[in-house]
Amino acid sequence: MNALRNSVRLIGHLGENPKFKKLDSEKSVANFSLATNENFKDQEGNKKSETTWHKLVAWGRQAEFSEKYLKKGSEVAIEGKLTNHSYEDKNGETHFVTEIVINDILILDKKAAN
Repeated sequence: MNALRNSVRLIGHLGENPKFKKLDSEKSVANFSLATNENFKDQEGNKKSETTWHKLVAWGRQAEFSEKYLKKGSEVAIEGKLTNHSYEDKNGETHFVTEIVINDILILDKKAAN
């Protein structure tokens, strides 16, 4: 049950190409966004769609995989965990960020599967 404590699973489309970096420590990281869509009917019965954007971070092999195989618009399933951190900008303002650190990625594009 411990694995369920902080677990996120999403299916969506990449909103941008992964931004890949090789760090000084020889680790690699990729950052990108994922859009998920929810379809529902409002109180009047009209069909509605709502898009939610998620910030994703991939490390190591997952980052290298992301750089090599993923691009804007790719449909993927991801599994990971939520992380929160804050930073101070050059104006002294504190910003809070919630990201999903990816443990596993599965490409769902039909073209990529072939």
